[in-house]
Amino acid sequence: MSVGENPWTSRLSLLVLTHVAGTVSIVSVLAMAPVVTRDLGLGATEFGFLITAYYGAQAVFSMPAGGLVDRVGVGWALIICHAVMVLGAALFSQAESFPMVLASLAAMGVGYSISNPATARGVLEWFPAKRRATAMGIKQVGVPLGGILGAGNGALVTVVAWGDIMLGVAVMVAINGMLCFRLTRLAKHDVAQDKKHPLANIREVMRDANINRFVLINGLYNFGQTNFFAFLTLFMRDVALVSQPIASLSVGIAQAASAVARIGWGVISDTVFAGRRKGLTVGLGVVAVVGLIALILVGPGSRVYLGLGLALLLGLTIASFAPLVQTLAVETTEPRLAGSAMGYNMFGTHIGGMIGPPIFGAIVDATGGYGAGWLVTAAVVAIGVAVLAFGFRERER
Repeated sequence: MSVGENPWTSRLSLLVLTHVAGTVSIVSVLAMAPVVTRDLGLGATEFGFLITAYYGAQAVFSMPAGGLVDRVGVGWALIICHAVMVLGAALFSQAESFPMVLASLAAMGVGYSISNPATARGVLEWFPAKRRATAMGIKQVGVPLGGILGAGNGALVTVVAWGDIMLGVAVMVAINGMLCFRLTRLAKHDVAQDKKHPLANIREVMRDANINRFVLINGLYNFGQTNFFAFLTLFMRDVALVSQPIASLSVGIAQAASAVARIGWGVISDTVFAGRRKGLTVGLGVVAVVGLIALILVGPGSRVYLGLGLALLLGLTIASFAPLVQTLAVETTEPRLAGSAMGYNMFGTHIGGMIGPPIFGAIVDATGGYGAGWLVTAAVVAIGVAVLAFGFRERER
């Protein structure tokens, strides 16, 4: 790989594909949820704990993953990331019990925990500040693209066994991992700068009160995003009474909207807002709160279209804030701490993803409906919006 190559094509494409590979696994599980839960005899609370295993593993490993990226560089970190994700998808394809499914989702989470610090550091190293959010938005489009593929698996599961589908996912992730070997030949940028203990950078970013508040904000926002995606398919099946393909279509709509929005919000942040991210992220949160509350109006018949419309709206908002907050995460601290700051940021993000689904599932099991779950989710996101608006200080450019 030559030093003078264009990073917008060769390197950024691999970062996009990394997110595709990481997202298709978990979204396939979510889209196939009605079939998987039926075959394994799982209730809503148990299904919620599956998502907790995934995000809990990410929460535990996000900070060490950030330190790993700062020390070994983007390329080797992504190789490790893909290897562990392949293991998780392969385990899921063979799962026959609740504990084995938990273990496989935890492995997927451990692998994906490395992807965000690694890809975010890649953006920080390879792209200028004035186009950084745009690059972050483009690489993050891999998340909804993977989600679209996963949603397609939710329809495919009506004719192909979910174990076979996940085995195919494992093969796809492995192929992309091999492509990332190209990045290992790039020179490291201030990665092996000293012989500090691996946790030294993490301790340094954790002493920043502003970053601590930002970590909390990400957890609250992701509480909403995770609940939305985790239960959208089940919600459409149980409340709107649609077929499995139509329920999967709702996920596909949300992911497709997010694919466009993640790039769009990054471009708007870099141009219209001149590199400011905070106000736009607050606005997305406000609209998302309204959309989450409106989900209580969805039902069978003509109200199915309301559900599909809200899937679109929430795809544009709660499902698309990641590029903005990831850019904020690497810009809120010194460049040498970018990986650790990103890992710490993802720790908070995944804590929200870890606790959201079991709480939502328990509410569904206790009330026999989804309305209260959506209202609680909206309230949590609203708290995140308030803390971001009044408690977080965006760093001067």
